[in-house]
Amino acid sequence: MKNKWLSLFLVSGLLITGCDKNFEEINTDPNKLTPASMNYNFLFTSSQLITTGNSDGNAYEDWRNNLIYASTMIQHLASTTGYWAGDKYTFNPGYNSAYWDNNYPNSIKNIVDVVANLKDDPSKANFYQIARIFKVYAFQRMTDMYGDIPYSEAGIGYLENKTSPKYDKQQDIYADMLTELEDAATKLSATALNTVGSADLMYKGDPAKWKKFAYSLMVRVAMRLSKVDPDKAKTWVAKAVAGGVMTANTDNAIISHEAIETQQPTNNGNGWVLAGVDPDASRLSNTFVTFLKTNNDPRLTYFGTVAVSPTDVKDLGDSDPAIQLGMPNGYDNGGTSTNISNAPNWPGSRNKYSIVNRKTFARKNAETFLLTHSETQLLLAEAAQRTWIAGSAATFYNAGVTAAMKQLNQVGASPGVSDADAAAYLTAHPYSAATGLEQINTQYWVATFMDEIEAWSNWRRSDFPKLTPVVYLGNVTNGTIPRRFTYPTGEVATNQANYTAGVAGLTNGDKMNSKIWWDK
Repeated sequence: MKNKWLSLFLVSGLLITGCDKNFEEINTDPNKLTPASMNYNFLFTSSQLITTGNSDGNAYEDWRNNLIYASTMIQHLASTTGYWAGDKYTFNPGYNSAYWDNNYPNSIKNIVDVVANLKDDPSKANFYQIARIFKVYAFQRMTDMYGDIPYSEAGIGYLENKTSPKYDKQQDIYADMLTELEDAATKLSATALNTVGSADLMYKGDPAKWKKFAYSLMVRVAMRLSKVDPDKAKTWVAKAVAGGVMTANTDNAIISHEAIETQQPTNNGNGWVLAGVDPDASRLSNTFVTFLKTNNDPRLTYFGTVAVSPTDVKDLGDSDPAIQLGMPNGYDNGGTSTNISNAPNWPGSRNKYSIVNRKTFARKNAETFLLTHSETQLLLAEAAQRTWIAGSAATFYNAGVTAAMKQLNQVGASPGVSDADAAAYLTAHPYSAATGLEQINTQYWVATFMDEIEAWSNWRRSDFPKLTPVVYLGNVTNGTIPRRFTYPTGEVATNQANYTAGVAGLTNGDKMNSKIWWDK
């Protein structure tokens, strides 16, 4: 018996020794990603691409938040289609939360992961600063849409086991975003190794371009504070100007897309909807077209086209500015007084109304503008008008309008707006300090066409242009243009305590007509 147990012990010892010798190799899944094996370039590319609004290849966020809601609320587009809820301020909870639902687990998680894992790698110092800057861009859009949101604990469920992230106050988020931009921009180095390269869809890792982007984004972030903290806004806009903002359209933050006929996240989400899966649902808004025609704006031909058959995506239509016609918001296809046939100046057919131009913005490979020289110049015009920075408001305004017209060349406009036409427009519509804030922010509204969430955010901040809300039975905002999107209904079940704290920071509960912190 003794020898039997000894034999068993020796055999066990041999097995233990053998397992211990190759334990790590044997028990490591060669296909499992670890922080050391992860390619953070891929994660960064994914974050940039998904942030443009097409996470699933079927334009999930662009279709719902950017087009169905924001574009119609801001009266760039109009729709008689029932599920285009933003046109009449009706409530669809899934559409409200589309951006949150698809960006937190994808682009937000990815950019947070990139920043966390590059922080202590000196060989990727510039990549780390670039990722920090882009993280600010992603989170500003998110907080502008919803208000208080998960920020400091967002995207770290895997990294730190934070599966129920707290909702940070928007005021605190804004303060941190400004300091992050300043710190990251000052630490970008012109001589550091470029380890991101072509994985950066915007600037290919160029630190000079990213520095201009950071300071231009700082202007956007700072100007959001114009209602609630003008002193802080003034301080940070001045810092941005001193740091060096975009100086030409070649600095524009643009993400290019592919024209693939199958469902792919590399397609432009807006284009996929407007000239693909939902081509007949929307028209240019009467508000938008009337403004452009009244002012003889040379951009109209590149914004709209009249198609004989909008459902035929190959019908490029007629972009003659003389025939462009906007459809009024607030009408439907039903049998009541709100049927579109009862609208003033009904042309006899919905197909007489302009759709988005299919040679420019309504292309599957249309470019996405994230931040532009024109927007920055217009915001600086407002800062100058408020005497927050040195310089002439008129000079900034003229530069911003000209850049907005010329940037259409970057989205397929041919031949585009000439220098002479841009100059003639400004001569016919000179800047006036008496109406300066309205002029500036109305031009910002035009310049951000198709970046509808940004157009809506700046409208909420500035109150320009002056839009007339629609009157429609069944709206959920008491007949006012919505001020925010609602939180996902799933947050009540999975993150209730933090959700409740977030709702407490709103003026009227978790509703579309509640105002967020900076929207006073």
